[in-house]
Amino acid sequence: MREITDETIDDVLREASTPVLVEFWAEWCGPCRPLPAILDAIAANHPGRIEMVKINADDNPRSAMDYRITGVPTMKVFVDGEVVKTIIGSKPRPALEFELAELL
Repeated sequence: MREITDETIDDVLREASTPVLVEFWAEWCGPCRPLPAILDAIAANHPGRIEMVKINADDNPRSAMDYRITGVPTMKVFVDGEVVKTIIGSKPRPALEFELAELL
């Protein structure tokens, strides 16, 4: 997963031609650790359908505040720069694929 920052998030969302899932995470967050591999696997199974990126909520407080992140992991899915889905907490791959099915 590509890492983004407060400085790059707006450009990433504006330039996206597919839905973008942004994982808000933190270094100290144990449940955050398996998510990048799960999300990469989902993206690999659906090439060109969704982009997966992550942003460290502790290191990028503006984005965490802008998107009202109160806990990590939180995933926000954007279409045309607008939030269309919020997923809170770590989930196994089948549950995440179910949550994202309408976008894949």
